[in-house]
Amino acid sequence: MSSVRLPRGLARLPAHGRPARHGIRSQSSQAVASPTKPLSSVLIANRGEIALRVARTASAYGIRTTTLYTDPDARSQHALSSPFAVNLGDPTAYLDGEKIIQVARLRGCVGIHPGYGFLSENADFARKCTEAGLTFIGPPWTAIEAMGSKSRSKEIMTAAGVPCIPGYHGSNQDPAFLEREAKKIGYPVLLKAVKGGGGKGMRIAHSVDEFAAQLASAKTEARNSFGDDTMLVERYITTPRHIEVQVFADKHGNCVALGERDCSIQRRHQKILEESPAPHLPDEVRKDLWEKAKAAALAVGYEGAGTVEFIFDNDTGEFFFMEMNTRLQVEHPVTEMVTGEDLVRWQLLVAEGQKLPLTQEEIEKQISERGWAIEARIYAENPDMNFIPDSGTLLHLRTPPTSGTVRIDAGFVAGDEVSSHYDPMIAKLIVRAPSRSAALQKLRAALEAYEVAGPVTNIEFLKKLCTSPAFVAGDVETGYISKHATELFTREPVPPEAFAQAALGLLIVESRGKGAAANAFGPAGSQMGFGAPTGFRSRAISLAEVAPDGGAASGAASGSHAGSTITGSAAAEAAEVRVTQTGPNKFDITVGNGEASYAGVVAEWDAARRRLTSYFPHARIETTLVRDGDGDGVTAFQHGRQFRLRVAAPRWAKEALGAAELKNSVLAPMPCKVLRVDVREGDAVRKDQPLVVIESMKMETVIRSPHDGVIKKVVHRAGDICKAGTALVEFEEEASSP
Repeated sequence: MSSVRLPRGLARLPAHGRPARHGIRSQSSQAVASPTKPLSSVLIANRGEIALRVARTASAYGIRTTTLYTDPDARSQHALSSPFAVNLGDPTAYLDGEKIIQVARLRGCVGIHPGYGFLSENADFARKCTEAGLTFIGPPWTAIEAMGSKSRSKEIMTAAGVPCIPGYHGSNQDPAFLEREAKKIGYPVLLKAVKGGGGKGMRIAHSVDEFAAQLASAKTEARNSFGDDTMLVERYITTPRHIEVQVFADKHGNCVALGERDCSIQRRHQKILEESPAPHLPDEVRKDLWEKAKAAALAVGYEGAGTVEFIFDNDTGEFFFMEMNTRLQVEHPVTEMVTGEDLVRWQLLVAEGQKLPLTQEEIEKQISERGWAIEARIYAENPDMNFIPDSGTLLHLRTPPTSGTVRIDAGFVAGDEVSSHYDPMIAKLIVRAPSRSAALQKLRAALEAYEVAGPVTNIEFLKKLCTSPAFVAGDVETGYISKHATELFTREPVPPEAFAQAALGLLIVESRGKGAAANAFGPAGSQMGFGAPTGFRSRAISLAEVAPDGGAASGAASGSHAGSTITGSAAAEAAEVRVTQTGPNKFDITVGNGEASYAGVVAEWDAARRRLTSYFPHARIETTLVRDGDGDGVTAFQHGRQFRLRVAAPRWAKEALGAAELKNSVLAPMPCKVLRVDVREGDAVRKDQPLVVIESMKMETVIRSPHDGVIKKVVHRAGDICKAGTALVEFEEEASSP
């Protein structure tokens, strides 16, 4: 295999199709020195969509790529994308810098592209690459080191005239001393790991009463994520925006800003929507941000791609330096959309020793002509459970059509496994349009066409976000989700047509027996004693919407970043759907106790597309139906919405089958490791009291009590590895839910 294998539907990147442009410019209009070392072969020290993204640009310019993978990633798309693929073994081996450098040298690579995350901002790794004679496709290790410490970086920025937020950035880590500093700064304060990133090792203390607990939690997470629990304390701005500037510098002293991105829409201090330009930002402030960002890069002798992040105070209009990410950002496609440039290509040019392809004036002209871009990150996570990560097989994946203005960067295809070992991002959906309102309309339409079945995803939540009135108006801040929680988390009822389509699809497929159609959709109704007849006259099937917690968790899970409590909800009431066959492919359908009845429905099942097309008396409805393996779940995609349903056995059938409920147990909401158990058997606990602290995908989550009660049994101890739905603690029988 000689070319990079990419996920279906991945749009072409802006600069592809015109590879000669940069080369012509570098030889004519700019006097570029000879490259220090042509990058003929590059090792990509990363995984997922960023590994595919880098490989695409590299291969387009004739650069051979070598990919790395671990045991869980053996059949992942990035591992299959190159004939030169090396197994590192252990799931944590993406962090094994020594082994990665050894692989690069053995495979004849002249450069290493670190992507983002993992070793991309590891100064020691960058230094060792250079010492090994390899080109590190990123900034000098000295710049990474300088900006990697949040305390030292703020000292450098202050000296360079870049405004910094008030706070304590020193080395004294005595908790009592930090508490006194917090009092001087004034509550609320932000506690942040000096080597943190991605929202990890970060907590907000709103008062002195919670300072100690939040500090301890932040330190624990920082140690687990970065091996360093040194913290800084800063003033927490109550209505902040997160605005960052993309900068690029070369080895010749040139530095440019490629516009800014507003990344204010976040959960757990991690971004889920990014856009460029930032809405409602005065031009003079915008240009000032660009100039301050360039000053920040020049202050550390920067080279390559970097992002200078600022906190913008909506109340005062002030902005403050927050940190510099010394790598390519997850959201770099937004900047590529508004500039028309391939930033990975820029990275390769700079690494080879060439000058930047464009001047600041040329960049600004291109930005002025290309409108607005927005990126939505599609995650396997459960928004209703404080965005806890999910994992599992992608049973079904259908993406919207891509074009020059709709782009998808993905690391998965249907059938792939979203592993619990790594970040749960499935893809990035990026759109561009002449205006912000047009871009939002395009994003909404693309999200409605996006279908993912298997793990729970945030797609439905993203649809609500991009149509939320305040967001549409551009009134953004980092606390937007919690501020608008009632609007964003209110569940809309399942329309009766969705129940009707799901039941009809299940029964049609079952009636066809074990042929190709049944294999494509799976068996239906076996829990209730259904057979596999060649046809049916009248049948009933009970369906219920899957509860926000998946119908499994009866405990409460609260993400420790937000400090909120989300209690596992009761399973939804089942709706009985009766289907009577009145002729070939013709049916009468009743939902519930006559609340909706449809006569003479003509239905056609397309097994290859998993698509049921039904002609109701009032409308033609097309529904994609995906069965959850051998389980009782079915996912329906209809009219731009996703419905997660389950086949519900009648009460008599549950009793006959001896089905048991774990109503007095608190269950693990996701695959996890138990970090700490805060209760003992026999303890009396109050509602919302912390019970167990778990970790999944480097995220620490506190499991809280759903009600008052007495602990009967601690099922799992610190260090135990648990599957989703595993009981963590059990209550005495007399415990009662509110």
